[in-house]
Amino acid sequence: MKPTLFVLAAGMGSRYGGLKQLDGLGPHGETIMDYSIYDAVRSGFGKVVFVIRKDFEADFREKILSKYKDHIQVEIVFQGVDSLPEGYICPADRQKPWGTNHAVLMGKAVIKEPFAVINADDFYGRNTFEVMAEELMRERETTGDYCMVGFEVGNTMSEGGTVSRGVCDIKKGYLTNIVERTSIGYNSKGAIVYPDENGTIQKLKPTTLVSMNMWGFTPDYFDFSETMFSEFLDENLNNPKAEYFIPSVVNQLIVSGDATVKVMRTNSKWFGVTYPTDRPFVIEKLAELHAVGEYPEKLFE
Repeated sequence: MKPTLFVLAAGMGSRYGGLKQLDGLGPHGETIMDYSIYDAVRSGFGKVVFVIRKDFEADFREKILSKYKDHIQVEIVFQGVDSLPEGYICPADRQKPWGTNHAVLMGKAVIKEPFAVINADDFYGRNTFEVMAEELMRERETTGDYCMVGFEVGNTMSEGGTVSRGVCDIKKGYLTNIVERTSIGYNSKGAIVYPDENGTIQKLKPTTLVSMNMWGFTPDYFDFSETMFSEFLDENLNNPKAEYFIPSVVNQLIVSGDATVKVMRTNSKWFGVTYPTDRPFVIEKLAELHAVGEYPEKLFE
């Protein structure tokens, strides 16, 4: 069974200043998503599902989906603040969606096969999709048999400012814990640092593996997520800033013993457009990849 690629594309990109998912950065106006879809098709994925906001559906269909129709099956699902389980009513002052794992839940009705989750605005590289596709296509004997691709934090930094990354603890090739660290950046000596919960500055080795939201799940993940989302809402329904994140769910499943997460490495280098000043670098890197033949002149013709 070919796996599905599930693309999280509902965010606005507030730090970037607009809908960076639709920004043309390649030599012929390709978006970063275009490269992810192209690499996914080459790696054996059989379907792509996008989760977006309803209010930019028309623009998304015109600029994005029309390119893929002859290359891979495509579907759209929508994430909204009122997409809640039966019995829960969204507070009137809630403006932002409920986080990345809430976005994942939107795919339950259309995804019945193993699937990978990625961010729309991150460039992961061909090898990342090859590694993920191979792992998702193997036979599984139990539920909760998941995976992720980890990137070395030194390959995920931005010169434009600090970043947030899920820092991973790994034992014998499996994830034991993941902690979202914010404000990761360079100090005056060029070391990678971040403030911990107490505000104390901590260092990270450049080779430390972090999550860039490249997860591999099977459909049973939806059932776990639904149960845990109700528990989340019981505690956070009236907190306008509370979000239901993928790493939080994964951590709980690991601690409870309901899931294991195999951590795979990639030789690809991540890059993305967290800040406007990242844009020229990304344009340059994509042009180089075309120039050396990693990608054809035009991705989808």
